[in-house]
Amino acid sequence: MGEHTTPTFPQEIIDEYAALGVDLPALFSAGHLGERMGVRILEASAERVVGTMPVEGNTQPYGLLHGGASAVLAETLGSVGSMLHGGPSKFAVGVDLNCTHHRGVRSGLVTGTATPVHRGRTTATYEIAITDEQGKRVCTARLTCLLREAPAPEAS
Repeated sequence: MGEHTTPTFPQEIIDEYAALGVDLPALFSAGHLGERMGVRILEASAERVVGTMPVEGNTQPYGLLHGGASAVLAETLGSVGSMLHGGPSKFAVGVDLNCTHHRGVRSGLVTGTATPVHRGRTTATYEIAITDEQGKRVCTARLTCLLREAPAPEAS
């Protein structure tokens, strides 16, 4: 746990952000909480974000995947999609997260796939389906992010 891979992005998106002085893969790394929980972002675009998280180390007292861990995975993936939708001039702030837990998982990896429900000028909403290694749905989440204007980069 705690290992991290660099998320994958289409090269044209990496180039667009790099021209503005933004290291997109570093910006969208899972972050400290995600790293501690073993979240890995495997694929990222405004249309689809995919990531995984181990069950081990992220369980509640009964040995099942903690619902809060599913929420962290969901918010991470939905936030990445929202930021990519907003583009380099905006940043995403989660304002509503809803998670419905369908079944327990005791081991292995869970995979989350975030797809847009709404992509507007000031908000973005993503549905995140989290499945176990057999493809059975563990959790369905919905995240809405407010898209805020990014602060101007500081002059060097």
